[in-house]
Amino acid sequence: MSRRRQKVIITCAVTGAIHTPSMSPHLPITADEIAQAAIEAAQAGAAIVHLHARDPSSGKPSQEVALFRPFVTRIKQASDVVINLTTGGAPTMDVEERLQPALQLQPEVASLNMGSMNFGLYPMLQRYSHFEHDWEEPYLQQSDQRIFKNTFRDIEHILRSCSAHQTRFEIECYDIGHLYTAAHFMERQLLRPPLFIQSVFGILGGIGGHLDHVSQMKLTADRLFGENYVWSVLGAGRQQMPIATLSALLGGNVRVGLEDSLWDGPGTLAVSNARQVQRIRSILEALSIEVASPDEAREMLQLKGRFNVNF
Repeated sequence: MSRRRQKVIITCAVTGAIHTPSMSPHLPITADEIAQAAIEAAQAGAAIVHLHARDPSSGKPSQEVALFRPFVTRIKQASDVVINLTTGGAPTMDVEERLQPALQLQPEVASLNMGSMNFGLYPMLQRYSHFEHDWEEPYLQQSDQRIFKNTFRDIEHILRSCSAHQTRFEIECYDIGHLYTAAHFMERQLLRPPLFIQSVFGILGGIGGHLDHVSQMKLTADRLFGENYVWSVLGAGRQQMPIATLSALLGGNVRVGLEDSLWDGPGTLAVSNARQVQRIRSILEALSIEVASPDEAREMLQLKGRFNVNF
């Protein structure tokens, strides 16, 4: 399907729940670190920052609203970047716990996973032998028996809970079937267009990172949603930049950041989220592709505006 060319939205996923503090000294943990990383990513060209929180003493993923509020407030004061809060949290959390930051803080955008899945982090143990905190190694080890639960009832609960606040969703699709789930909720009018579809590649338990899969995801989304969606892509680990580049060439948007990959190249850790934003921006501009500003992203996604939030 032919689609009108638009500027590319860069989303930066700042810290996430996949990696542990021992994996990189550059992973932001405290509220100050998360805020500074997000502000720097915005200055580098990110229109949206996707945010998780962590316990500042241990680095463990947390959905405590009190941990989110300091950094979202500081980011809003310092930047006009679109703030996107997770409802995914971590696979170890129940849906009510995961929901609270988006429910109480009422951001412009929140992420929402479109299906239950195996979420295998345990292969990372082959690359790390030392952990600073006692929760890190079991967190990875036990992922071989852990299901990331996102049932139809869970998804409906999150959508209905946030509907009055006009929060839009970054619809995270880890496989082709997740696109059909999104279409199901759009048919039920619990999701309204334009959908912001984030296709995720390279997580063990989801669709792989082969370039053919990227094309297949887009063709399926085009068939299901037509002109009623905005498409974005993230690649995990070493697939981050190649898949982001392909997405842009196919007319899509991109997501980078230390949540998705700790690396800046083979064997080289990324020193910041901003560095990854700068890298994909340089690729886009070399391809004569323009980068969207936060306000242009708001227009494309039909967001409620940065001041219509509860922080």
